[in-house]
Amino acid sequence: MQNRKFDLLSLGEILLRLSPPDNERIVRGNLLEKQIGGAEANVAAGVSLMGLKTGVISKLPDNGLGLFAGNELRFLGVDDEYLVYDTEKDSRLGIYFYEKGAAPRKSGVIYDRRNSSIAGICLEDFDENMYKSTACFHTSGITMALGKQCRETAIEMMKRFKENGTLISFDVNFRLNLWSGEEAKKCIESILPYVDIFFCSEDTARLTFGKEGTVYDIMKAFAREYPISAIASTQRTVHSPKMHSFTSVIYDAKEDRFYEEKAYKNIEVVDRIGSGDAYVAGVLYGLLCPNGNCEKALKYGNACSAVKNTIPGDLPSLNRKEIEGIIADHETVGYHSEMNR
Repeated sequence: MQNRKFDLLSLGEILLRLSPPDNERIVRGNLLEKQIGGAEANVAAGVSLMGLKTGVISKLPDNGLGLFAGNELRFLGVDDEYLVYDTEKDSRLGIYFYEKGAAPRKSGVIYDRRNSSIAGICLEDFDENMYKSTACFHTSGITMALGKQCRETAIEMMKRFKENGTLISFDVNFRLNLWSGEEAKKCIESILPYVDIFFCSEDTARLTFGKEGTVYDIMKAFAREYPISAIASTQRTVHSPKMHSFTSVIYDAKEDRFYEEKAYKNIEVVDRIGSGDAYVAGVLYGLLCPNGNCEKALKYGNACSAVKNTIPGDLPSLNRKEIEGIIADHETVGYHSEMNR
């Protein structure tokens, strides 16, 4: 969309991630590595690295941790115009602890995010011009699950952006430790009439929304029931905590066409967290870039997700040139060079 400051704005909580180094356990280690993450912030960072103009809508504590979070995103080119700072005395940044697994021990997450600053986010924190400033608005089920005020704010923002001709992107990103499947189904079905680009895994579609049939049947069912233009569903095979294969399916509802490609096989998993968000970022870049389409979205989405598994931390770090190299290598039959040099 022309004459809009941003290609993408995302709404969501920015979190402090604390992790024991290597494969150490939380219950016994003495060191924790400090990083920044959060589903929607990860998406904004990924799209920014690909070369589009992005920003985040969020609320951070007005202290050193809040500044650390904002600085990390600015370093990746994410605009902070709609980052607001909470000056309340007890303001806080949500935290999560991540422990890396090694077969047969699974990776694990412990959340400490109740009553964080994002829970108090409201429409009055932002100027009305924000709703005319972006081509696409993205949020997820995680944001909807953070509490009544956060949910109501997110839904109203979605409506206001839609009224101003903005594409609405939504990732179900279901988390059982944040809300129940019944709560998620009721809330998400109420907002799907506003959604243009929809991300939902096959398992979530079956377990949360009660969909049946093949993944193709499920995607077509969503498109029949709601005015969604593009639906994306990831397909991850977990061989072990440190070895995955990954691909996806994208359905172009307007063209009634599915897009698929061969899987990225035997991915060496350094850090799985954020790989789903990297997929969303790649898909959104493929749709929002000049001459964007679902075929580009599939290729960029799969490549961004696959390579994110190989990078420590939540946030992505590869630019468009590097991702396009990954895509070219994936599509090459025969000899593959060992190193870029």
